[in-house]
Amino acid sequence: MSEKSGGVEDSRPPRIAITGPEGFIAWHTRCALRARDGGGDALHLAEGEFDDPDLMDAALAEADAVIHLAGVNRASDDATIAEVNPWLADRLVESLERLDRPIPIVYGNSIHSRGDSVFGVAKRQAADILRDWGRRSGAPVADVVLPNIFGEHGAPFYNSVVATFCHLLANDQQPEIQVDREMPLLHVQRAASVLLDAAAEGFDGEVAPPGTPTTVTGVLERLLPIRDAYRSAILPDLSDPFTRDLFNTYRSYTFPQQWPIYPEVRGDQRGELFETVKAPGGQTQVFFSTTNPGFTRGQHYHLHKVERFLVLRGEAVIRLRKVFSDEVVEFPVSGDRPGVIDMPTMWVHSITNTGDDELITLFYADEVFDPANPDTFPEEV
Repeated sequence: MSEKSGGVEDSRPPRIAITGPEGFIAWHTRCALRARDGGGDALHLAEGEFDDPDLMDAALAEADAVIHLAGVNRASDDATIAEVNPWLADRLVESLERLDRPIPIVYGNSIHSRGDSVFGVAKRQAADILRDWGRRSGAPVADVVLPNIFGEHGAPFYNSVVATFCHLLANDQQPEIQVDREMPLLHVQRAASVLLDAAAEGFDGEVAPPGTPTTVTGVLERLLPIRDAYRSAILPDLSDPFTRDLFNTYRSYTFPQQWPIYPEVRGDQRGELFETVKAPGGQTQVFFSTTNPGFTRGQHYHLHKVERFLVLRGEAVIRLRKVFSDEVVEFPVSGDRPGVIDMPTMWVHSITNTGDDELITLFYADEVFDPANPDTFPEEV
């Protein structure tokens, strides 16, 4: 990105409005923004609020930039797709015109806009509406043309074939490929980073982040060994970011119902032995901590890092909460029956010593800690 206009100039974090905030890409973009801003959230503009001018104006009056992600990509009839996507762009422009606010707009477009499907035409029309407003008002409009997006917590049978495959594999079902095709894939957190950068810079023009070239068959061929290894408590080689992102996506469909995993404990007169981590490749950092009774460790989340907790001695409770959710998942754990729990990405997590004695915990991470890029964002469960 190099063509800039109208970016946020002061030192405070920009107030970014995100339309369709509960959508797949939008939720990930909010998580990425929260990590950047140290705990903040975007201004929300839900799709159902687009027919209320007062609600729209109230949200956009406080915004320094808009990331427009609301839209319809599947519906019971083509007419809904064809009508709603341009209509949402029209309503957004009308609100900004009423407010006389030529702030940057970042549009989450799709490579399908380059084709002639109903969805593609509708996305292209919406982009044209936003670009036309940018020319009239002088506001920068970034048209971010995204390839096929995948990532944690995507809706199976809706957001991505990767989501569908991961859901089926995690539930002991075998995916069937009806039609194979080329399918460049981009992890949703990378897409979120591109969207946020464009908003912060006030970028004007088209951005087309590339995806990893693959096919539908190629994705399944990558996921099957990930599933098989993980069921045997083996972590795949995570040195390749694309494999790591597929792995994080797969394991998001196993949580929390398939956890903890209890390793086999072998014992004799000498004592006991059990395996904690099997990782055939990539970086590894393993460490342990002691925690006094009543104290808590953690209280943070990660966007990419794979992290494992295993209590070796003592009693504890591991708590996790998905970012932006109020629901807390709890796992009582004990050194008397060691149980492995891998922290899912974008879940805030902590471990508290609930016993009367010292707690000893082993931690594994798939990367050596880098203080300059820790991928660790503080937040209480």
